[in-house]
Order: sequence, then structure tokens, then C-alpha cells
Amino acid sequence: MMTEAMKPLGLSFFQTFFGLVSGSAMINIGDRLYIDISRELRSPVTGKIFVKSIDAVDVLMQKALINLMKRKDFIKSLNKQKAPMMKTSVWLKWGIDTIKCYRRNDHAIVKKRMKQNEILMLEREKKIAGLSGDALFDFISQDFKNIKNEIFKNYGPEFAAAYATSWINKNMNKWLNEKNAADILAQSVYDNVTSEMGLKLLDVADVVRKYPAVMDYFEYASDETFYKDLESLTGGKEVGDALRDFLKNYGMRCSAEIDITRARWNEKPTILVPMILSNIKTFGPGAHNTKFEQGLKEAKSKEEDIVRRLIKLPGGKSKAKKTRKVISILRNYAGFREYNKYVIIWYMWIVKQSLLKEADKLVANGVISNKEDIYYLTFKELCETVHSNNVDLNIIEKRKEKYEINEKLTPPRVITSDGEIISGEYDTGNIPKGALAGVAVSSGVVEGRARIILKMEDANIEEGDILVTSFTDPSWTPVFVSIKGLVTEVGGMMTHGAVVAREYGLPAVVSVENATKVIKDGQRIRVNGTEGYVEIIDEAKS
Repeated sequence: MMTEAMKPLGLSFFQTFFGLVSGSAMINIGDRLYIDISRELRSPVTGKIFVKSIDAVDVLMQKALINLMKRKDFIKSLNKQKAPMMKTSVWLKWGIDTIKCYRRNDHAIVKKRMKQNEILMLEREKKIAGLSGDALFDFISQDFKNIKNEIFKNYGPEFAAAYATSWINKNMNKWLNEKNAADILAQSVYDNVTSEMGLKLLDVADVVRKYPAVMDYFEYASDETFYKDLESLTGGKEVGDALRDFLKNYGMRCSAEIDITRARWNEKPTILVPMILSNIKTFGPGAHNTKFEQGLKEAKSKEEDIVRRLIKLPGGKSKAKKTRKVISILRNYAGFREYNKYVIIWYMWIVKQSLLKEADKLVANGVISNKEDIYYLTFKELCETVHSNNVDLNIIEKRKEKYEINEKLTPPRVITSDGEIISGEYDTGNIPKGALAGVAVSSGVVEGRARIILKMEDANIEEGDILVTSFTDPSWTPVFVSIKGLVTEVGGMMTHGAVVAREYGLPAVVSVENATKVIKDGQRIRVNGTEGYVEIIDEAKS
């Protein structure tokens, strides 16, 4: 289930790509994409494995599926002819790659894959920029499989890190009675393209803070004249250069970024302005290195503490030696977990630029009135429109009206083909009375002011604030730099918010149902990222 509504071009583009990646169709319901898991649930063995794995994505979704699995007659009625999401050969290949990475335990594997992917994307930028019309669409359609194959090569390090995380948490809990020990150990790992993005925006803030005229302009900056306006200000050139340098690596990102129609930071750089100003207000100069080194120091200190305690146990030397190795594996590979999506989003930005060029031609030829009208066509329909230089404008208008309605809907986590909504629930017996139940994904306890933020560009964060939102994706990472804790309505152990919260050392609880409605902006709350609940301490202050 995708949380936010997507326009037809975004839906069809991602459906096509996901179909190649998983071999399973994604179904459009209310302009959100759902995955058909009927075959996986119908098999007693596969069903249990699949449902167990979903807790890494969203625990309430998992609990809903557990409730559904209890209905034996319904499970037996599911379509057993549907192709599996992943072929056995794919899982076998990933398994072999994971074992190889685990045994080598070498960060150079990550460096090599990143370099190879970077070369691939730069080649695609050059190739696609030189294509138009039918040749462009033919190339993109054929290139999907090539991109998928490259991404598939990246899963070995990611799965090795996931196994290391699981091993550490399981055994440290067993041997030392310590929960989620891997959280601190995963702070400030190298080559996490997402967490580095948040830290590098601190560098941009360091440039901006030198120039009061630019800071004043940021209060009313306009995307349409942004860089031109900067040129006329003292320090504007330096700020523009710093921001362009940042956007060169991260400008393809945005909220709900798997929808190719969403405005990227490259297109609307002012989205970043509130976070830059917040960083200036919250941190002093040089915060990038300070925060990274602090996290690194805490991770190393935690490792030494664990080893010191293990050595005192029966068989302690052996346990300590094994643990050091697994911690090394975790730190060598954990940062790579975010890289696959980065490559996908980079590729989507390359494609989007080429499609918008075609849209400009359609506008010039009078086929459509606005280049963003192409967002309401499917990828196939856009290809046909470019080929024929003709389109039914009524279709576009009707889809705009439909999208406006659907984007206001709240999608269920699990829905059957008959339209029945399946829900899950928490066992709240082990949490304080009145607390909001969720999933502990980054350990620690913190109190602070709740800030209910549904759009990243509305993020007005002050030191000590706790972010409460429906969901996060990588584009939210710059906000994480300034907050002290995180609460989301959707998520699991391996979703974006959880991964980055652990690296930044932020206590976090996810999958808290209706958190943005129950918690009021300004209320003081306590986030228990070790046990998995949120307490409302007092009412919002005016």
C-alpha cells in the first residue's frame, strides 16, 4: 500500500518498473498502489514466511494479515495461479551474494557498487538527453530491465547488514539482557547516501548564515526567480553555488518521490529553505562533522562496552570475538541499505526531464495547455500522444477531478479483492495506561514538544522538538537533523524513518495509529523508542 495518492503517469511508471522487479502486479485502488499477495498467502509455508517478514515494513499491516490468515476458507479461495512475487532463482542469487558479502566483510564492495551505479546513471543522463519522440519511449521501455538487473546486484551487502542487525539484537538480548543493541552500533556508518544528505544540508546552512541579506530573502523566496534573486544579493552567488552543489547530488529527491510527477527539489528549491533556516537557528557552524563524529564516538563506545561485558560471561572470549566480527559487518554494509532507492529516484529524475521536454513540444503544438497535463496520462498513453500529436483532453480533465477526490482518502493497509478492509491491532497490556502503542525502531527515551508536520516544506523545527507525521521517506532526512525524536503512523524496522533515526541516534516509534490526529501540535510528549510507545504528558501550549 502506498500512503499518498499518485497521478496516472506516476502510477503506470512505477507499476511497470515494479512488475519487472517483483514479477507481481501492483493494483491501483484509489490512486494508491497495492501488491497482490494472494499466491504468497495461499501457501502455508510461504504465507508464514511472508507475513513474518512484513514486520520490517509495517507491524499493523502484519497484524492485519495474521488476522486474515486465520480465515482458512478465505485463504483456500485465493488464486493459486498468480505468479510468485520473486522467483526461486532470484532468492537463491541474493542468498549467495549475501553469504559472499558476509564472509568477505569488506566495505570496498559497497564502494565498488556505488561507483558502478554512478557511472551507469551518468551514461543514462547522456544517452536519454539525446533522444526524443518514439526513440525515447522505446529506449526507456527497454531500459527498465537493465536498471532492474543493476539494482538486483546491490542486495548482497544490504541483506548481510540486515542479518547482522538481527544477530546482534537477538544475542545481546539473550546474553546481556539488552534490547536493540544494534541501534547505537549503527550510528554514523559510512556511505549512507540518505543520512549524508541531511548532514550536507548543514554545510549549506553554514554558507547561508554568513549573509544576512540572503537569510532575509529566504523568508519570502520564490522558485520562479530564486537563483536570479540570489545573484542580486550580497553572498547570493556563494549561496547559489553551495545549493547547486547540494542539488547536484540530491536534487532529484522530494516527498513521495516514487511518484515521477512529484516536484523535485531541483524544480522547487525553496522546499529546502525552512530546513536551512531551522539548521541555522538550531546549530552552530561545523555541525556536520560534529554530529557525525559524535555518533561515531557513541557507536565505538557501545561496541567496547558490549565486548567488556561479554568477556565476563561463560565462554565470553568466543562470544566477544564473534560479536566484534558481526558489528564490523553491520558497520561495513548498513549504510548501503538506502542506496538502491537513491539509484531508482535518480533514474526517474533523468526520465522525467526527458518527458517534460516532450510535454513542452505538446504545449507548443497546442495538443495540451500545460506541460503538467501529461501527469494525467499513463506512460503508454503519453507515448501514443507524442507519436500522434493528439490526445482526448476530456480524459485529462476527468482524471484531474478524480485525483482531487482520491488524494483526500485515507487508504487501508490491507484490502481484499471484494473491498473488505482488514485491520490489525496491538496488545497494549505491557505499556502504560493511556499510552499510544507502536513499534520500537530506535532505542532511547526522549521528551519534547510535538510538531505535527504533514508536508516537509512546512517544517518549522526548533531544538528539542519531536516530529510527528504520517510517514517519512528519504526526502525528510534533512528534518531529522534538527529533531530529538520521531513518531510516525506507518512504518517498520527497515523503513526509511527507522533506519535514519537509528543512524542519527533518535528515539523513534513507528506505526502509531492516528498519531497525527490524537497528538496535538505543541503538546509535550514522551517517546519510548526502546519499548515502543508514546505518552502525552500535557496539553498544547498556546
